[in-house]
Amino acid sequence: MPKSDRKNGEKILLDMQAEDAFVQFERVQKSYDGETLVVKDLNLALPKGEFLTMLGPSGSGKTTCLMMLAGFESATHGEIKLKGQPINNIPPHKRGIGMVFQNYALFPHMSVAENLSFPLEVRKMGKSEREGKIKRALDMVQMGDFGGRRPAQLSGGQQQRIALARALVFEPELVLMDEPLGALDKQLRETLQFEITRLAHELGITVVYVTHDQTEALTMSDRVAVFDDGRIQQLAPPDELYEAPQNSFVAQFIGENNTLDGVVSKLGSDSCVVRLDSGEEIDALPVNVSNVGDRTLVSIRPERVEIDPDLGPDAHTLNAEVLEFIYMGDVFRTRLRVAGRDDFIVKTRNRADQVRLKPGQKVKIGWLPHDCRALDI
Repeated sequence: MPKSDRKNGEKILLDMQAEDAFVQFERVQKSYDGETLVVKDLNLALPKGEFLTMLGPSGSGKTTCLMMLAGFESATHGEIKLKGQPINNIPPHKRGIGMVFQNYALFPHMSVAENLSFPLEVRKMGKSEREGKIKRALDMVQMGDFGGRRPAQLSGGQQQRIALARALVFEPELVLMDEPLGALDKQLRETLQFEITRLAHELGITVVYVTHDQTEALTMSDRVAVFDDGRIQQLAPPDELYEAPQNSFVAQFIGENNTLDGVVSKLGSDSCVVRLDSGEEIDALPVNVSNVGDRTLVSIRPERVEIDPDLGPDAHTLNAEVLEFIYMGDVFRTRLRVAGRDDFIVKTRNRADQVRLKPGQKVKIGWLPHDCRALDI
């Protein structure tokens, strides 16, 4: 997409501005000091039942958006709607939204069952109805036998399951999650990623999930909104986000990525030629460039590159020198010197016939032109 259309990712996203949007942000801005905007003209709509992840580095605005939706922060400008109704002036406890935080936020003096009972008591449910809902919620997170324990008697993973059950116990249509797995170890985090996604889809709830962990975002979400500098840089399903980044920030932030700097020397509607700063010319897909002479950053995923390639006549090849060859179990990771850069990475699947490369070895690398994307610098 030409740079003139996107303005470096600052184009206002009018995605699904429809009457059937379940959650909607309309030109929402947020400033804490009256001068600096931490959220800038956010337009975003979610259908009912979607699992949307807000992904980005610290300070990008993602958590502020979640807190405005929850009601813990107020928008400086714009309107937030739930089921078509404005909620800017509705206090948090009346929005009917479930919340899960990284620090669990369980009441330490209450048992697990009492923690789950609290949001039901606030809603003035009778005892028998509360007991039924508590049992169902605990069973959903595989904690049915833990109702009598206190939070201090549970592991971190168990506490997070209870926090999730408390968010689901009153059967909300919308659940917000702020870095809920950030304090857990890798194996437990991956287990709970699967369970949260499964529950969300089984129950048909809408989830807005905030994280800075790109793996979480890619594995759990229906769509991902990548935030930077208070704006959504790209909003797309995980595979599209990874395979077809629309600007250099998204390409660099999502997954591992190779970049080469150069200047557009030829430009067509579906292809361009980039003269690299090292002098070589390569073909690329013109994603975010407008004119011949534009500086550009060429993006290529490590797994799309082959060493000593046999990709056919359309492949582009460059000379390279091996700097490191690392065994990683399922893949080999090779660091190369390419076009004057020492940080070019190639990932190859671990095969029985894999040739082990040595530092200093000269090789050719290659890729197909459509896997090479010319982006903004």
